[in-house]
Amino acid sequence: MDFGTYIRGRREALAAERIQDGVPEFSLRGVARKLGIEASHLSKVELGKVQPGDVMIAKLAEILGEDFDTLMLLAGRVSPELQQAVGARPKLFAELIRELRNAPDKAILRLVREVRDGQW
Repeated sequence: MDFGTYIRGRREALAAERIQDGVPEFSLRGVARKLGIEASHLSKVELGKVQPGDVMIAKLAEILGEDFDTLMLLAGRVSPELQQAVGARPKLFAELIRELRNAPDKAILRLVREVRDGQW
């Protein structure tokens, strides 16, 4: 899935759930207003015609309740925090990613839980 499609889907899902003061808080115009940009620019981002900057990605993560690193990856970028983590052990992370490439989501989630909970 690409960045624009993901953002639009998330925004539309939130728009269906919430309406503030009679105006859809997560309409294209509502989110653009929160970002401080024109709705036409956000539309171009959602359609993949314009690439968002890191600042816009960070603001969208906050507005939409999404993880910044996830949105960065969807936009084809790696956050400085992940770059630092991977850069400290590039061979190990490359091997881990290759091994997990075809693993089912359930197995990956179990691994994440085990590492997070210190059960490894």
